[in-house]
Amino acid sequence: MFLGEFQHTLDAKQRLAIPNELRKCWRKDQHGESMVAAPGENGALWLWPEKTFHKLAGDLGTSLRQERGMSDFQRRLFSQSASVSIDGAGRIRIPDRMLTKHGLSGEVVVIGAGEHMELHSTHGWALELERLAGA
Repeated sequence: MFLGEFQHTLDAKQRLAIPNELRKCWRKDQHGESMVAAPGENGALWLWPEKTFHKLAGDLGTSLRQERGMSDFQRRLFSQSASVSIDGAGRIRIPDRMLTKHGLSGEVVVIGAGEHMELHSTHGWALELERLAGA
């Protein structure tokens, strides 16, 4: 389970070092070798362990005919997602299109959110915390 909130910086090559506390939770046999970066329901960029993402994606079910809402959801999710490798230093390189779409550059916040991690701009995370406090 991924827990915690961490201030980090995207380096000059736009790589993100996964916080050490979160890397300690990573189990290759359980999580796989890479991550899937996908748009989250809250506007953040969600980072899923590849095995978790593939299991959940498989649970969505497939058929030649689907309800329009599910079909639209799957098309949005899969077309806007990307597999990202974890290098030997525990860094990932997120595609530029995803960084731009989610307003991510420089200082960012990485949070553990149970089965996945989330990547927020510092401003976006501050707004999200305000929203959550009022919920």
